[in-house]
Amino acid sequence: MLALHCALAHGGIWAGLAALRPDLRLIAPDLPGHGKSPDWDGGPDLHGQATRAAAALIQAQGAPLPVLGHSFGATVALRLALERPDLVTRLVLVEPVLFAAARAAGAACYPAFAADHHAIAVLVQAGAMGAAAERFHARWGAGALADLPPWQRDYVVARMPLVMAQNGVLERDDAGLLAPWRLEGLGLPVDLVEGTESPPVVAAIHDELARRLPQVRRTRVAGAGHMLPLTHPAALAAVI
Repeated sequence: MLALHCALAHGGIWAGLAALRPDLRLIAPDLPGHGKSPDWDGGPDLHGQATRAAAALIQAQGAPLPVLGHSFGATVALRLALERPDLVTRLVLVEPVLFAAARAAGAACYPAFAADHHAIAVLVQAGAMGAAAERFHARWGAGALADLPPWQRDYVVARMPLVMAQNGVLERDDAGLLAPWRLEGLGLPVDLVEGTESPPVVAAIHDELARRLPQVRRTRVAGAGHMLPLTHPAALAAVI
């Protein structure tokens, strides 16, 4: 199974899941700009770059694979399945942050989310990476940014521009993932997994995806937040 991590993380986030499922061979790369992958080159299509990297990894295996993704990685997994259905047999999507789905559905929680996300973008544009990271991590991370080891905190702060680089696809749907009848035509099973304590926009995204995907199962993990793969790997192992 190909496992694609969230923004500001790396392939090691799946270690807990791997320990619980020794029967499962996880291919867990560091996505562009993360972990030991080369630094992001600042190009305009980070999301597309990640999708092409994922496709190349599956092609190297010589056969289609099930794909697991979390957050940013889950949106890459969904895009991969839509653009290259020949490479994917099944999707397990943990809180795909395709914010455009909540906006398209007119979700009541979307304006508040958008205002907060814009405030983070303003901080990044001003070069205030530490403040941007604190605000972002408070919403999407596990615990407070200040509680992380210094090396991990520095890692997150340095990669805040990567979060904003995804906005074209995640907020505006530049890749056309939500185009009419596109999701409806996805001919493979999809699991949507979410935490009950995650930001409200996550449930709104899942509502819209579940409405449109033809083969979908939805699992809510009690007490989990957005970093569910890290904090609740046993629940995710059970879904898989």
